[in-house]
Amino acid sequence: MNVDQALETLKQEGYKYTGKREEMIRIFAAQKRYMSAKELLDHMKDEYPNLSFDTIYRNLSLFTELGILEETELSGERKYRFQCSDDHHHHHLICLACGKTKHLRACPLDGMLGAPDDFTITGHKFEIYGYCNECGTQ
Repeated sequence: MNVDQALETLKQEGYKYTGKREEMIRIFAAQKRYMSAKELLDHMKDEYPNLSFDTIYRNLSLFTELGILEETELSGERKYRFQCSDDHHHHHLICLACGKTKHLRACPLDGMLGAPDDFTITGHKFEIYGYCNECGTQ
């Protein structure tokens, strides 16, 4: 996913194009890490001083529903990042300090379960939390 694809997704799904929505998408594309609603609001408050948390949360929910953003919970708080551009199945290592992510190419579920005979898996999520080299061990 890139900015143009995200904006096209909004258009195709019948949602209005607004400067605020584009700015939100551009921030996530540039940050390449998980961010909270508060962090997003902090990035936007100078250009949009009257922007509310309600507007931020509504758009974060919409973007997640449309597959523009991915969502996770870190330290009891929902955080969001731009949808991965990789089309293949993968998981993430996530830094608890800065929110940066790194792809984990192998799927641990394959080694644990293989393909169960009596169950069809339609999806799963696997994340590993820790600290990147830049943040240290905290």
